[in-house]
Amino acid sequence: MPIQWQSDPQQKTYEKADSYLKEIFGEMVNHFPDAPAMAVSKGTAFCTVAVYPWGDDDASITVRSYVVTGVEKTPDLMEFLLKENAKMRFGAFGLDDENDVFFEHTIVGSSCDKTELRASVLAVLSTADTYDDQIVQRFGGLRAVDRAGKPAAT
Repeated sequence: MPIQWQSDPQQKTYEKADSYLKEIFGEMVNHFPDAPAMAVSKGTAFCTVAVYPWGDDDASITVRSYVVTGVEKTPDLMEFLLKENAKMRFGAFGLDDENDVFFEHTIVGSSCDKTELRASVLAVLSTADTYDDQIVQRFGGLRAVDRAGKPAAT
Protein backbone atom coordinates (compact mmCIF):
# COMPACT_ATOMS: atom_id res chain seq x y z
CA MET A 1 0.00 0.00 0.00
CA PRO A 2 1.53 3.35 -0.98
CA ILE A 3 1.99 6.22 1.46
CA GLN A 4 -1.25 8.06 2.15
CA TRP A 5 -0.40 11.76 2.36
CA GLN A 6 -2.48 13.85 4.75
CA SER A 7 -1.40 17.17 3.24
CA ASP A 8 0.63 18.66 0.42
CA PRO A 9 3.22 20.14 2.83
CA GLN A 10 3.69 16.69 4.40
CA GLN A 11 4.50 15.17 0.99
CA LYS A 12 6.83 18.02 0.01
CA THR A 13 8.64 17.87 3.36
CA TYR A 14 9.03 14.10 3.06
CA GLU A 15 10.50 14.44 -0.44
CA LYS A 16 12.91 17.13 0.78
CA ALA A 17 13.95 15.08 3.82
CA ASP A 18 14.38 11.96 1.67
CA SER A 19 16.64 13.85 -0.74
CA TYR A 20 18.76 15.25 2.12
CA LEU A 21 19.06 11.86 3.83
CA LYS A 22 20.16 10.19 0.58
CA GLU A 23 22.84 12.86 0.13
CA ILE A 24 24.04 12.50 3.74
CA PHE A 25 23.73 8.76 4.39
CA GLY A 26 23.48 7.20 0.93
CA GLU A 27 22.52 3.53 0.96
CA MET A 28 22.16 3.49 4.77
CA VAL A 29 18.66 4.97 4.31
CA ASN A 30 15.76 2.51 4.22
CA HIS A 31 12.19 3.45 3.37
CA PHE A 32 8.92 2.26 4.85
CA PRO A 33 6.70 1.51 1.84
CA ASP A 34 3.42 2.43 3.54
CA ALA A 35 4.44 5.19 5.98
CA PRO A 36 6.00 8.64 5.57
CA ALA A 37 9.16 7.46 7.35
CA MET A 38 12.71 6.37 6.66
CA ALA A 39 15.24 4.51 8.82
CA VAL A 40 18.96 5.10 9.35
CA SER A 41 21.38 3.11 11.52
CA LYS A 42 24.68 3.81 13.25
CA GLY A 43 26.55 1.51 15.61
CA THR A 44 24.03 -0.18 17.88
CA ALA A 45 21.30 2.39 17.20
CA PHE A 46 18.52 2.74 14.63
CA CYS A 47 16.42 5.83 14.09
CA THR A 48 13.33 6.63 12.11
CA VAL A 49 12.79 9.95 10.39
CA ALA A 50 9.04 10.46 10.13
CA VAL A 51 7.15 13.36 8.57
CA TYR A 52 3.83 14.42 10.07
CA PRO A 53 1.37 17.11 8.95
CA TRP A 54 1.37 20.19 11.16
CA GLY A 55 -1.73 22.25 10.58
CA ASP A 56 -2.81 22.92 7.01
CA ASP A 57 0.37 24.51 5.71
CA ASP A 58 3.38 22.83 7.30
CA ALA A 59 4.85 19.54 8.51
CA SER A 60 7.17 18.37 11.24
CA ILE A 61 10.08 15.95 11.03
CA THR A 62 10.52 13.68 14.04
CA VAL A 63 13.75 11.74 14.42
CA ARG A 64 13.30 8.92 16.96
CA SER A 65 15.46 6.09 18.17
CA TYR A 66 14.34 3.32 20.47
CA VAL A 67 17.21 3.16 22.94
CA VAL A 68 16.13 0.31 25.23
CA THR A 69 13.10 -1.97 25.22
CA GLY A 70 11.83 -4.35 27.86
CA VAL A 71 13.20 -2.31 30.75
CA GLU A 72 11.33 -2.02 34.03
CA LYS A 73 10.02 1.50 34.67
CA THR A 74 11.53 2.26 38.07
CA PRO A 75 11.87 5.56 39.93
CA ASP A 76 15.66 5.30 39.53
CA LEU A 77 15.36 4.95 35.74
CA MET A 78 12.90 7.88 35.56
CA GLU A 79 15.22 10.07 37.63
CA PHE A 80 18.18 9.11 35.46
CA LEU A 81 16.33 9.95 32.21
CA LEU A 82 15.05 13.28 33.53
CA LYS A 83 18.48 14.35 34.75
CA GLU A 84 20.04 13.35 31.42
CA ASN A 85 17.34 15.33 29.55
CA ALA A 86 18.53 18.46 31.33
CA LYS A 87 21.96 17.96 29.73
CA MET A 88 20.73 17.48 26.15
CA ARG A 89 21.26 20.10 23.46
CA PHE A 90 18.98 18.40 20.92
CA GLY A 91 16.11 16.10 21.84
CA ALA A 92 14.92 14.30 24.93
CA PHE A 93 14.28 10.85 26.34
CA GLY A 94 10.73 9.57 26.61
CA LEU A 95 8.68 6.42 27.16
CA ASP A 96 6.16 4.91 24.77
CA ASP A 97 2.98 3.05 25.77
CA GLU A 98 4.99 -0.13 26.44
CA ASN A 99 7.47 1.80 28.65
CA ASP A 100 10.24 1.40 26.07
CA VAL A 101 12.84 4.17 26.26
CA PHE A 102 13.28 6.32 23.15
CA PHE A 103 15.19 9.46 22.32
CA GLU A 104 13.72 11.93 19.83
CA HIS A 105 14.06 15.37 18.34
CA THR A 106 11.50 17.24 16.19
CA ILE A 107 12.13 20.05 13.71
CA VAL A 108 9.89 22.24 11.54
CA GLY A 109 9.55 20.83 8.05
CA SER A 110 9.17 24.02 6.00
CA SER A 111 12.34 25.64 7.33
CA CYS A 112 14.44 22.49 7.62
CA ASP A 113 17.66 22.45 5.64
CA LYS A 114 20.21 19.68 5.07
CA THR A 115 22.50 20.87 7.88
CA GLU A 116 19.67 20.93 10.42
CA LEU A 117 18.37 17.49 9.44
CA ARG A 118 21.88 16.03 9.53
CA ALA A 119 22.46 17.49 13.01
CA SER A 120 19.14 16.11 14.25
CA VAL A 121 19.71 12.58 12.91
CA LEU A 122 23.31 12.41 14.12
CA ALA A 123 22.38 13.77 17.56
CA VAL A 124 19.63 11.17 17.98
CA LEU A 125 21.77 8.29 16.69
CA SER A 126 24.80 9.27 18.73
CA THR A 127 22.76 9.71 21.90
CA ALA A 128 21.00 6.37 21.46
CA ASP A 129 24.28 4.63 20.65
CA THR A 130 25.90 6.11 23.77
CA TYR A 131 23.05 5.58 26.21
CA ASP A 132 21.81 2.12 25.18
CA ASP A 133 24.75 0.36 26.83
CA GLN A 134 24.57 2.57 29.94
CA ILE A 135 20.85 2.00 30.46
CA VAL A 136 21.03 -1.76 29.86
CA GLN A 137 23.97 -2.06 32.22
CA ARG A 138 22.27 -0.07 35.01
CA PHE A 139 18.59 -0.90 34.51
CA GLY A 140 18.29 -3.93 32.20
CA GLY A 141 16.37 -4.31 28.95
CA LEU A 142 17.56 -4.79 25.37
CA ARG A 143 19.39 -2.46 22.99
CA ALA A 144 17.99 -1.93 19.48
CA VAL A 145 20.74 -4.10 18.00
CA ASP A 146 19.75 -6.91 20.37
CA ARG A 147 16.13 -6.96 19.25
CA ALA A 148 15.04 -9.21 16.44
CA GLY A 149 13.63 -7.54 13.34
CA LYS A 150 13.80 -4.02 12.03
CA PRO A 151 13.33 -0.74 13.89
CA ALA A 152 9.72 0.28 14.52
CA ALA A 153 8.29 3.20 12.55
CA THR A 154 7.32 6.18 14.65
